[in-house]
Amino acid sequence: QVRLVETGGGSVQSGGSLRLSCEAYGSIFKYTNMGWYRQAPGKERELVAKISDSGNTDYEDSVKGRFTISRDNAKNLVYLEMNNLRPEDTAVYYCNTVVPNWKEFPNAYWGQGTQVTVSS
Repeated sequence: QVRLVETGGGSVQSGGSLRLSCEAYGSIFKYTNMGWYRQAPGKERELVAKISDSGNTDYEDSVKGRFTISRDNAKNLVYLEMNNLRPEDTAVYYCNTVVPNWKEFPNAYWGQGTQVTVSS
């Protein structure tokens, strides 16, 4: 099982930037598609960015052009660079593997997340 530790969240004003990091402890990391998810208060968790083991990326429409996902396989790290942040980006951000049934992951499969708060 991969253990995930997310860091880098904080409070910024609208238009600001943050860089999130996720350290994935597990030997199969470099073979695994990874993603950044977020969960806003009262809303379901959603996948906002994903990166394949070979570096191909894809983004949810609302973050395209503002967020950039990247990875360092040698260090077992996944990053999310977030620019031009908006109040609606406020959420707890998590990283995890990307598989079709990710919504069925039990709570134990998730890290503690990192809070991002954007004020207007």
